[in-house]
Amino acid sequence: MKSSEIRAKFLDFFRGKDHLVLPSFSLVPQNDPSLLLIGAGMAPLKPYFTGEKPPPSPRLATCQKCVRTPDIDQVGVTARHATFFEMLGNFSFGDYFKEEAIAWAWELMTEGYNIPVDRLYVSIYEDDDEAFSIWRDKIGLPAEKIYRLGKEDNFWEIGLGPCGPCSEIYYDLGPQYGCGSPDCAVGCECDRFLEVWNLVFTQFNKEADGSYTPLEKKNIDTGAGLERLAMVMQGVGSLYEIDLMRPLVDYFANLAGVSYGQDKKKDVSLRVLTEHLRGMTFMAADGIMPANEGRGYVLRRILRRAMRHGKLLGLELPFLSAAVPRVVEIMGDVYPALQEKEDYLLRIISMEEERFMETLEQGMVILEEQITALQKKEKTVLSGEIAFKLYDTFGFPLDLTREILLERGLSLDEKAFNVALEQQRERARAALGTREHASVTTLAPALLAAMKTEFVGYETYSAAGKVIGLLDLVKEELLTEAGPQTKGEELYLILDKSPFYAEKGGQVGDTGLIKAAGGTALVKNTLPGPGDKTLQLVEIKEGCIHTGEKVEALVDRERRRETAKHHTATHLLHRALKDLLGDHVQQAGSLVAPDRLRFDFTHFTGLEAAEIKELEETVNALLSKNLAVQVSSVDLQQALEMGATALFDEKYGDKVRLVKIDDYSLELCGGTHVHTTGEVGLFKIVSEGSVGAGVRRIEALAGHSAYRHLAGQDEILQEISGLLKVPVDKLPAKLSELLEAQRELQRNVKQLSQKIARQQIENILKQTDHSLGVPVLSVQVEAENMEALREYLDYFRDKMGSGIVTLGSVAAGKVLLAAAVTPDLIKKGFHAGRLIKEVAAVTGGGGGGRPDMAQAGGKDPQKLEQALSQVLQVVHGQQQAGKK
Repeated sequence: MKSSEIRAKFLDFFRGKDHLVLPSFSLVPQNDPSLLLIGAGMAPLKPYFTGEKPPPSPRLATCQKCVRTPDIDQVGVTARHATFFEMLGNFSFGDYFKEEAIAWAWELMTEGYNIPVDRLYVSIYEDDDEAFSIWRDKIGLPAEKIYRLGKEDNFWEIGLGPCGPCSEIYYDLGPQYGCGSPDCAVGCECDRFLEVWNLVFTQFNKEADGSYTPLEKKNIDTGAGLERLAMVMQGVGSLYEIDLMRPLVDYFANLAGVSYGQDKKKDVSLRVLTEHLRGMTFMAADGIMPANEGRGYVLRRILRRAMRHGKLLGLELPFLSAAVPRVVEIMGDVYPALQEKEDYLLRIISMEEERFMETLEQGMVILEEQITALQKKEKTVLSGEIAFKLYDTFGFPLDLTREILLERGLSLDEKAFNVALEQQRERARAALGTREHASVTTLAPALLAAMKTEFVGYETYSAAGKVIGLLDLVKEELLTEAGPQTKGEELYLILDKSPFYAEKGGQVGDTGLIKAAGGTALVKNTLPGPGDKTLQLVEIKEGCIHTGEKVEALVDRERRRETAKHHTATHLLHRALKDLLGDHVQQAGSLVAPDRLRFDFTHFTGLEAAEIKELEETVNALLSKNLAVQVSSVDLQQALEMGATALFDEKYGDKVRLVKIDDYSLELCGGTHVHTTGEVGLFKIVSEGSVGAGVRRIEALAGHSAYRHLAGQDEILQEISGLLKVPVDKLPAKLSELLEAQRELQRNVKQLSQKIARQQIENILKQTDHSLGVPVLSVQVEAENMEALREYLDYFRDKMGSGIVTLGSVAAGKVLLAAAVTPDLIKKGFHAGRLIKEVAAVTGGGGGGRPDMAQAGGKDPQKLEQALSQVLQVVHGQQQAGKK
């Protein structure tokens, strides 16, 4: 049975059992920053299991794309490990439970897939008598085929909260896949008994004291690996033999000119390429870009591990991106996004191949040298510092270095590696120069615990509030008053009601004034505090402000309005980028300020000038339409179903703020915006560039900032127009005329310089010495670098026809030397490399080279003349040696 048929039969079976069948979720977790990637069928459904959200149906079934990497070093080595796989699952939320889950799983296995009963075994949690009774009495499975295993194998729990026992269904691949032990059975570590389906019975809640309380509503979470079921249904003993993977194995084998199954080491490489190609293709299709951290680093790890194994097989680039169409061909019918994004996938993977190949060979040379040195010293542990250099300079993921060492019977000092990594992070943090009080979520949380701020800034620029806290930044203590004794110092002032927007979501915090009966504070910034608190960073300007007194909070209106213009412009830019470049564009960071905006986004190449122009025209056209900007509060699920753009790494509550710009843009956003796009006025992109692999940055201006920028540009044009005495619209033609005149002058200067140089060269050639019976020229010339000196050398050698030339020059305070010997004199024993070595030594330097040409450097320019005077003596010595 084909894998496509296995997948369809599973989903159809549970559809017939009143399950709502959902499509696979993205590999990128949504609204769950605790997860890096989706690694199980239940992971996207977590809110339904925890009760955070009601499920769309009490019964669900999915075929979920998954990625797991804890055992990445075993992928390719064993027949069953994989990073990417599809997990078939059926789920119940307070509906059916253990008996139905077991009965339906057995029905599908034995009747739907017609798997022989005599090849099936099950395991249960050792204390789960209920499951044992169902398997033995309801299903009729003999007791000797039901294995009771311990908590480690058959009880699912992650910390406190919902948990429960599980029951696993195994398929006996046969004794030929076993370990040969007479005790080999379910639970053995060998490959004989293949776990194909895990049924988790979530029936307890683990309490803080370690006890287990029965849940009022019990859940079912099952997972059957599609690839493992395919092994069973297709009668093969390895994941790499199934119809989803064997074509890829054969493709790479043909490309490498090898046969699969003939060489164990080559087989490992073929399996790594096959498995990792699937994983990288699906990850990239879900918008993940190669990066040095997070899920992007997972993609980079598997891609670079695959590249290394491709090189071991002797493959030449681009062997990974060139194979992507094979994955699309095999999986595209089920996952049409692969077909839609094929060109994009090719570009992403190809760019990463090229990037890593530049350093892979250099890194491998260094690693091989270190391995050889370890073996000579009879040591077995590579230093963490070397591993970090490979990681930091050559892009070697740590597990790639670890794997290469393991293949040689060596290990790695990971503790030292982690120390070096942390030191680098500390340096990066220091370089950022972040102010100490900028991260306020850790500031005296106990002191602020009882305080809460109501934010009213969406509706108003001013509000009456009460001072509920004054926090001294240095002493980290609460004050009862702030006055002359704190003048000039920065404090945090907390209000019970505040119109000041706290810095978050990329938008800067508000500034303004806080006025009390007896004092005034300048609000220099507003930051989010722990919990529902808004912290105004203030400096007392006049009098005193006391805790508990009423104050008037006044936001800088003009600054807020300009910030809002930039925020609305950011949303329009985001949508325009997606429309222009594709849906792979995802926000990767932003800054929204009153005078500018910065937008980081995922994309694989720089934007052309025409694309930047199109973006500007699109956004400005939307501004001129004066579209309505509507803000509403809706349920998160409702917003996502409406197609709202959300940040994957952001944690949202049940209720979210939705910003809708007509029918053009729809985003979850907590920032401030204008009421209509016409209020923004103007939009101008001032720069576009790279901030890292796969991430681009646009900096732009809106509103008054854009006007001031364009007005400034106009002033410059008017000034140039005045200097050149032509109208602005004639400037391009005038500049072209001036540039052509300049080029003509440069050509004339060059011709004159060459004429002068030829005359100088003729004069230099007259200094050739013939006293030894061979022409020897030794002279100092003016050359700005070694390349220029070699050009002189070639010219003199060619002009002489037969002879020995040694030239010297001083550049940037260092001596440059070069020597040449014509072919006829090489036959007589003269050698440029030995000549230059002796001459350079006089200047405190060294060098060497071939018999016909050599170069060297020296440290002491004052001794260059003395060094060149030694040339005749050295040549004479070579002449005498040649006669012997």
